[in-house]
Amino acid sequence: MKLPLEISARNVHISEGTEQLIREKAEKLDRLYDKIIGCRVKVDIPHRSQRSGMLYNVRVDITVPGSEIIVKREPDEDLHVAIVSSFDTAQRRLKEHAEKQRGEVKFHEEKPLARITRIFPEEGYGFLETPDGREVYFHENSLLNFKFKDLVVGTQVGFVETEGEKGPQASSVTVY
Repeated sequence: MKLPLEISARNVHISEGTEQLIREKAEKLDRLYDKIIGCRVKVDIPHRSQRSGMLYNVRVDITVPGSEIIVKREPDEDLHVAIVSSFDTAQRRLKEHAEKQRGEVKFHEEKPLARITRIFPEEGYGFLETPDGREVYFHENSLLNFKFKDLVVGTQVGFVETEGEKGPQASSVTVY
């Protein structure tokens, strides 16, 4: 962290143990992403409810190049829980920010397309033909979004190919 950690409290006293917990959590963030410019942690009790007692608010503001990550979780009666919860969320958001900065946005792989060429309704299986002409077995239990009895030859499907006992086998078959 380029700037020192800032910890502030309003309407609440922060013990040495609580301050140490905050410092440890902030150091963990700094180890996770070394481009953090600064981190501010604000702890306060906005109001006291007669039914629920004191509720602690913990806000974590993290300054990174070109952005500000702000975490404000639901208040909690337990200060320790509020701190840990806020820093867990901050850690997740910081990881997401770091992945975006490195261009590591996740893309879901497209399922290969095929057409149903043969169906054996009584036996509960059929065969697909891939665009390159290969025949792939599938079982009725591999269908994700359609009833096996409603399938017709020629239906276009997406699938995940695995190696079965007798050759290629389709799992996670999705009707398009």
